[in-house]
Amino acid sequence: MRWQVTIRNYLLASAVAHLTWEIVQLPLYTIWSEGTLGEQVFAILHCTGGDVIIAGMSLVLAIVFAGTGWPEDRQTYFRVALAAVVMGVVYTVYSEWTNTAKGSWAYAREMPIVPWLNVGLTPLLQWLLIPPALLYVLRRRGA
Repeated sequence: MRWQVTIRNYLLASAVAHLTWEIVQLPLYTIWSEGTLGEQVFAILHCTGGDVIIAGMSLVLAIVFAGTGWPEDRQTYFRVALAAVVMGVVYTVYSEWTNTAKGSWAYAREMPIVPWLNVGLTPLLQWLLIPPALLYVLRRRGA
């Protein structure tokens, strides 16, 4: 049942890391200057909840498709981690692009934009940094 403990620890750590990231990057969205405090808090909690769902679903799908022997087998662990990160990044790019195009949210002037993707740099970095860092730490701790 080690896989259950690893998934649980990953989701808990994801919640803390993504919550922190969402708070820090909020000034890069227009809601920072245009929204009320209640709208900002709701956005942070809503986005963090979505992040945890994306992280969990990406990890579970990666385990289903690439995870025989996960998390004990080192090679499988890294294959699953790579697949989970790729899925998280792909979904994030799609979501950011779609939601900014629809006007569900907007970037502030200060948000660096990745030109060839037309999405914000910080949400992309969020998914390139947080999941692999957490999966690495969990692997090192044997959790």
